[in-house]
Amino acid sequence: MVTDNYIPFEIGKTKHIALVAHDGKKQDIVEWCDKNKDILKEHFLCGTGTTARLISEKTGLPVRAYNSGPLGGDQQIGAKIVEGVVDFVVFLWDPLEAQPHDPDVKALLRIAAVYDVPIANNIATADFMLNSKFMNEPYQRRVENFDKIVKDRVNKMK
Repeated sequence: MVTDNYIPFEIGKTKHIALVAHDGKKQDIVEWCDKNKDILKEHFLCGTGTTARLISEKTGLPVRAYNSGPLGGDQQIGAKIVEGVVDFVVFLWDPLEAQPHDPDVKALLRIAAVYDVPIANNIATADFMLNSKFMNEPYQRRVENFDKIVKDRVNKMK
């Protein structure tokens, strides 16, 4: 495994979906979840503070709540990606509104990319992902083997 360029990880049939939305997008994510609750109820849902609470209250879907984004919720979701607990993210961020915790937002987007976790940043992408054939079956994602990359870089320096 140390010599492989990628490490395979399986996203199971039941997805662990993180739901995150900035204030200007909370209504959108609640409406999206309500529209798609027949699909979402088959999966494990989690989200950041207020977003998780609103989705749960308005749709009846169970959503495991972490802290709000500015209080570390984005980082908690990122940590769950690293731990292999979250394998699908819907993050409706507001590109027209400055966020005081912007570095946390960028860190979450970055860690999703590093771990090859699907992430939707708008409703259209969320719709495409939720209606993909991969929602109903396991999926093999590939994570770059950074240990090998570092070892290769060290060997080139010798």
